[in-house]
Amino acid sequence: MVMVQRIGAVTLFLIDEMGRMFIFLLRALAWLFRPPFRITQIIKQLHFIGFKSTFVVILTATFTGMVLALQGYYSLRKFGSEGLLGSAVALSMIRELGPVLASLMVTARAGSAMTAEIGIMRITEQIDALETMAVNPLQYLITPKMVASLLAVPLLVSIFDVVGIWGGYIVGVKLLGVGAGSYWSSIESAVEWKDVYGGILKSISFGLIVSWVCCYKGFYTSLSAEGLGKATTDAVVLTSVLILIWDYFLTSVLL
Repeated sequence: MVMVQRIGAVTLFLIDEMGRMFIFLLRALAWLFRPPFRITQIIKQLHFIGFKSTFVVILTATFTGMVLALQGYYSLRKFGSEGLLGSAVALSMIRELGPVLASLMVTARAGSAMTAEIGIMRITEQIDALETMAVNPLQYLITPKMVASLLAVPLLVSIFDVVGIWGGYIVGVKLLGVGAGSYWSSIESAVEWKDVYGGILKSISFGLIVSWVCCYKGFYTSLSAEGLGKATTDAVVLTSVLILIWDYFLTSVLL
């Protein structure tokens, strides 16, 4: 019976946590359409989430495309299909690797910082001070981050895709000798609008997941340094897992 009680307690805790997270999301999204609109805060968060993540996204995309071209070339060469290397790299980047890896990089760099920032504000009672001044903390802190993530992550994913394809070009064409014409023509013939649309849809949903989970964990952190560290770790881990799980379900629907 003790084991059953523990399982039940854990189950009830998880259900309660999921409900709190969903209500938090609905409340934050509701403030998207209610004035005053925090344009300055949105621009500031766009700079922090988008611009400051550009370097790590470009670096990751370059080597992802290069490794993908290297592995794909030796696999395709066994079947005499080296000319299809461009389509293999482009489809892999646009449909899967671009949205997932770019979102994971944003989670590691910006998501953890968002959790820490909001968590510190909670610990130092700055959020309570906003409420005392009749400023809704969800509108002032959370909504600008969500809007910025919804805008920045798709743009970063687009950069990731383009840079990754060029990284594959450097390895496939310049190092391994694949024809430049066949590389680009295979991309043109293989990539369709539904592939691009699927990647955009994934990037938008991943951007929402990053801002939602990371802001929630910071907003409801424990009032201690240890609690803040745990909240930051939980935010990065949970966001990464949710991105991978949601990617599977989106892929199964979009195929």
